[in-house]
Amino acid sequence: MASRRIDIGDGRAALAAVAAGDAARPATATAVRYLLQLLDEKAPGNSVEVRVPPFGAVQVVQGPRHTRGTPPNVVEMDAATWIAVATGAEQWSDAVVAGRIVASGTRADIAELLPLRP
Repeated sequence: MASRRIDIGDGRAALAAVAAGDAARPATATAVRYLLQLLDEKAPGNSVEVRVPPFGAVQVVQGPRHTRGTPPNVVEMDAATWIAVATGAEQWSDAVVAGRIVASGTRADIAELLPLRP
């Protein structure tokens, strides 16, 4: 994830635009990155990589550090799914069953960390 921190006001404004259904791509990108930032603050670490292509990725959760190649614990989903599960609009388990979240590895279930409270 980029080192530039997203301001709380900017993050909340982007989330509001997405919730209103009229978010342009830059607002969606900001909302995704803001929620990834909140996840990183809530569960810092390097054992699980959460990917939301093409907008961002972050390594979180305490545990074995990953440094090279494909991480052993990966979670990947699209932007709409990430925003929904991160804000509590959708349950993690429902998105997994529907195939909108691909989670691999023994530590890849991050349901207990969600929803985030932006």
